[in-house]
Amino acid sequence: MTGTAIPTLDEPQAGRLTIQYSPTAEQEITENPPRFTWLPVLEDEALYALRITPADGGEELQFGPIRWNMFTPDAPLPAGEYSWSYAVCDDAGKPLTTWSTTRAFTIAEGLPESPLPPREARFAKSVTTHPRLWLDSARLAAFRDAVAKDPTHCAWDVFYEKSVLPWVKRDVMKEPAGYPNHQRIASVWRQTYIDLQEVWYAIRHLAIGGAVTGNEEMTARAKEWLLEVASWDPMGVTSRAYTDEWAYRVNNALAWGYDWLHDDLTEDERATVRTALLARTRDIAEHAINNAKIHLFPYDSHAVRSVSLTLIPACIALLGEDENDEARDWLNYCIEFLSTVYSPWGDAEGGWAEGTNYWMMGVGYLIDAANRLKSFTGIDLYNRPFLRNTGDFPLFCKAPNTRRATFGDDSTQGDLPCIKTGLNLRQLGGVTGNGAYQWYCEENLRLNPGTEGAFYNWGWWDTNFDEMAFRTDYPEVAATAPEGGMRHFRGIGWVGVQHEMANPDEHIQFVFKSSPFGSISHSHGDQNAFCLAAYGEDLAIQSGYYVAFNSTMHRQWRRQTRSKNAILINGKGQYAEKDKAKAMAATGRILAAEEREDHIFIHGDATAAYQSLSPEVTMAEREIYFVRNSYFVIVDKVDAETPVTVDWLLHANNPYELGKTSFRNTGKRAGFYGQVVWSEAGKPDITQTTDFPDVDPSDYEGLPVSTFLTARYPAATRHRIATLLVPYKLDKPKRIFNFMDDQGYDADLYFTDADENTFKVVMKKLANT
Repeated sequence: MTGTAIPTLDEPQAGRLTIQYSPTAEQEITENPPRFTWLPVLEDEALYALRITPADGGEELQFGPIRWNMFTPDAPLPAGEYSWSYAVCDDAGKPLTTWSTTRAFTIAEGLPESPLPPREARFAKSVTTHPRLWLDSARLAAFRDAVAKDPTHCAWDVFYEKSVLPWVKRDVMKEPAGYPNHQRIASVWRQTYIDLQEVWYAIRHLAIGGAVTGNEEMTARAKEWLLEVASWDPMGVTSRAYTDEWAYRVNNALAWGYDWLHDDLTEDERATVRTALLARTRDIAEHAINNAKIHLFPYDSHAVRSVSLTLIPACIALLGEDENDEARDWLNYCIEFLSTVYSPWGDAEGGWAEGTNYWMMGVGYLIDAANRLKSFTGIDLYNRPFLRNTGDFPLFCKAPNTRRATFGDDSTQGDLPCIKTGLNLRQLGGVTGNGAYQWYCEENLRLNPGTEGAFYNWGWWDTNFDEMAFRTDYPEVAATAPEGGMRHFRGIGWVGVQHEMANPDEHIQFVFKSSPFGSISHSHGDQNAFCLAAYGEDLAIQSGYYVAFNSTMHRQWRRQTRSKNAILINGKGQYAEKDKAKAMAATGRILAAEEREDHIFIHGDATAAYQSLSPEVTMAEREIYFVRNSYFVIVDKVDAETPVTVDWLLHANNPYELGKTSFRNTGKRAGFYGQVVWSEAGKPDITQTTDFPDVDPSDYEGLPVSTFLTARYPAATRHRIATLLVPYKLDKPKRIFNFMDDQGYDADLYFTDADENTFKVVMKKLANT
């Protein structure tokens, strides 16, 4: 019937937990072409058309049909001003609804270019033979020849001896029994996790060993492992729903085995493995796409991780060989997600809101996926600014000689950074040419000899394989000492300060956080908190241990504000429980992060985070002055509608020596002292506790117990607190003197060092507000 009105597009409002409409006029575009995202309509099967209109009247671009609510054009746009809109369309790209709200954006000159080929051209040059993961048949032949001439080629000899031969005589693992009475137990989770990681190692490494050396016995042994794993119930105790991290490892074992042993399997054996791999991959893909909906709700840590860790390699191995071509659809989804949405935990500056340990894991798997995609399709994710810049995040927020002086969940239990952190940086150095990343890797390896088998390394990576694969793909750049200074990761609300990182005797690391991500996922209730390491020792630490997700240590202590170098208001911290919406609302923000002539200034606002549990709070801000790379002045400002107490917390590895308004903590190489310089509401009561209150002692059995200082300030509707914090080497004590001049409307706090360098902080008094 003619004249029928076209349906109006359903265009809902974006929320904190959803994908955002992007780009907009308020956003800075950091790569060309920009990435387009919008909220999907109700119908999951909907297709979209997208149009881009130049403001100068140039030719309009239209794309479609687009399968998902995320899109990267296949060519850069000329610099200039544009607008864009989208609509639901049919199979031919013809709009079936009205167009969406028009949103403007600007493309600046000289942006990094990172277009994405369209689906129809994406795999045009991909090999169809096996193997496809890491090496294709031509590269395998060349690698085989190189190894025959020189067994040390790309560290093959080390990989063969340490990571291939040990599996030849190991008994083939049988299907795990699961949890006793199917009730999750941390010890069973951990052991099975390791067991299944080793299944992956056994199949992958035996298959590679047989292919490179031509050893038929080794290949046959790899087949034994593979066919056993293929016989396990895909929906049983190694399924995604039972324990997803177990399932990921089984899936990877099948993917690498199917790919590398493909030509050594009979057709019946191939069908058996393919059926098992396809069923498991479908289970993981449908969860990420249809249940978790990471294209709409991108903050599911495990579902997002499954894209790089599991789906990319499995889909590459299966591409073109499954009856309904499901692997092609899943692989396209993964490529579009990594090219458009990724990373939901950061932005172009490279930060990772979950913290440095989960950066190590997430970026480690992203690197693997990027390498597999580049080899198989030619798509180069390393052109994206996030991947080119993200090495700065651990470089400035977790130096190689620090242990507990940063934020987020961390499985190292107080050890030095995992060696994979350094290997990630080496890989990024190979891509970018940044010698400071190579320096970090070398220093990280130097400080961590013999830790390759530790759970937090071996449970995720065999570094001998990583070493070999890296050398086949990328150059190793020359190490250069890192520059000091400050990095403000604006997108995640972190500030990292490094002074003399290459010189442990003079090194100071300070990390501050006030994040728009709040306490979601592996983040904690730690807005406006800080950590400090100096002179080779952690001083002001993140307290507790990440023994297991949802353990009492994790829920009752580690995630909570009381385990941080932060404040409590009326004894309460910030929301850090399981409700994702509340966690994402308990936010902070960095108001300023500046390198000035004689100091670094950081200003954080955690008002929203404290209001999550204390709605009477109207302001909760913290200012940090790092003066002459030597000492810190910390100013806390709290306002409330009714009188509130403030607990000023500071955590350390050792007990304190306490004075009435001062404290000192002495470590093995370094120490620090602090002094309450000024408090508008009155003097504090300073106490200390060596304990993890409300935590099951079995969660930290055999592990050191840290001490926290509490400076409790009396109830008031207005608090202004200035605290001096001075780190020093034990063989070179340091004193910073201070006095106050409050004759005028302000309280002027003066600080002076041994060289008579003076620094002033101005505190506005109540009478002048």
